[in-house]
Amino acid sequence: MSHLALVEAPLADPISWDAFADTVGPGWPTLTADQVRAHLLARDEIALLDVREEHPYAQAHPLWAANLPLSRIELEAWRRIPRLDTRIVLFGDFEGEDLAPKAAAVLARQGYTQVNVLAGGLAGWQGAGGEVFRDVNVPSKAFGELVEHERATPSLSAEQVKSLLDAKADVVVLDARRFDEYQTMNIPGGISVPGGELVLRARALAPNPETRIIVNCAGRTRSIIGAQSLVNASLPNPIAALRNGTIGWLLAGQALEHGADRAATARAAPEQQALAREGAGAVAERAGVQRIGRAAVDALAEGGARTVYRFDVRTPEEYAAGHLPGFASAPGGQLVQETDHHAPVRGARIVLADDDGVRAHMAASWLAQMGWDAYVVADAQAVDFTERASPHPPYPPHRHAIERVPPAALAALLRSGDAVVIDVGASANYVKRHIPGAWFAVRAQLSQVLARLPKAGRYVLTCGTALLARYAADDVRDWLDARGQQQAEVQVLDGGNTGWFALGLPAEAGETHLATPRTDRYQRPYEGTGAPRDAMQAYLDWEYGLVAQLARDGTHHFHVV
Repeated sequence: MSHLALVEAPLADPISWDAFADTVGPGWPTLTADQVRAHLLARDEIALLDVREEHPYAQAHPLWAANLPLSRIELEAWRRIPRLDTRIVLFGDFEGEDLAPKAAAVLARQGYTQVNVLAGGLAGWQGAGGEVFRDVNVPSKAFGELVEHERATPSLSAEQVKSLLDAKADVVVLDARRFDEYQTMNIPGGISVPGGELVLRARALAPNPETRIIVNCAGRTRSIIGAQSLVNASLPNPIAALRNGTIGWLLAGQALEHGADRAATARAAPEQQALAREGAGAVAERAGVQRIGRAAVDALAEGGARTVYRFDVRTPEEYAAGHLPGFASAPGGQLVQETDHHAPVRGARIVLADDDGVRAHMAASWLAQMGWDAYVVADAQAVDFTERASPHPPYPPHRHAIERVPPAALAALLRSGDAVVIDVGASANYVKRHIPGAWFAVRAQLSQVLARLPKAGRYVLTCGTALLARYAADDVRDWLDARGQQQAEVQVLDGGNTGWFALGLPAEAGETHLATPRTDRYQRPYEGTGAPRDAMQAYLDWEYGLVAQLARDGTHHFHVV
């Protein structure tokens, strides 16, 4: 059952979150924690969704709960949960308000037919003895700790690695994070090789089998998975993970490099690629990865009864130059690191593609060990990589016809004091720069924001591109109409903040007008160099405890080969 049938049928009557919830009876269907756990153990398809913003989500959630904030459901649901009859279970209490019924109303309006609310919410999960986890991308991080625990992945401390570098030993440091993360901070002399590229490129970077290869990330997971990938693929070199990554390096009092641009982009020599293919294929077979022809991929959906994710695991640049039709970009290392984001439907099938016979097999080998049904397209040829655009389902229809205001016209309105601007984009972008006088607001909290702001005759909604602002404007119009304020105007800034700044119009920076706290983004302790030392150490201590948490939880289906 697809969402595509819905896009030509906009709603006849505007329905607000609250109003829609009132039309469906006394409440939404519920599933108990025990029922959700039974589905997870049976490997049934299920999407357990925490609809709070990222920061509260990161404080506590079940292992397989993916974050889909109420604020962004229209932008993300059809892409991340492509089958409309997927079993969905929602929870999310924030500051005493249960957001799950509102999220259920939005999803039902988008056509989802099996929308449930978790009985008792997160408290109900905990009351039933369910384990809760901190931070983000927890399944992948917990799996990484299990890999090290079971395979004794070799590692070296920050002090040991620095001694090797100072002694000019025969050693190469490969940074397994995204290139932008690497540029922020890196081990001195390190080379950027995102994790999905390691097996493909490591032999070219360390052709001497005596050269020691050290893999690092910011914390632990990508270091462990990257180093173990090289071990699993039978590289002859001595291999080690940098224990605790750049966090460990900083905690050891050692200096990092900033702004480096050493990126491994060249392909390995043919004989090196052949060895990489052999090693990747062997570990994928041991992990239970299935090879499949392009023509058979659609059949995995079983006539729409199964969810099938299709990912191209090559670099974004390669993907943009041409990819298999219907495949989305998910570079292999980040896919393994952020599987809960890319594939929130646990129990779905995942099909991977590349053009080298290495990267898809390596990423799939890890996904299979994480309990996914993982497949690799085995017969793709260069001529098959014909699609240029990124596949993305259309966005749901809007509820109201709302006028767009050009940036120059908004500038005039602001000079005359005739508009209140509300920015519902990412708070990090707001802090960098925003329209002078604009209020930042988390979209899901707009009703509280409007009740607190001075009454205005005109509200203008904006964000980076105006995409999310358009849905937020629907919410504002609903709120005003429900209170008899039909005379107030609601508009969307044409082109959003991007259009405003492209014209060279004034900008303001900082947390100047926060109508809500910045809960949309969880500040990772391993980002940048500004996190307090105690926060970094606490993060490492938490990671060390994940293996015990997995054992208590019992729903993971992980197996390490």
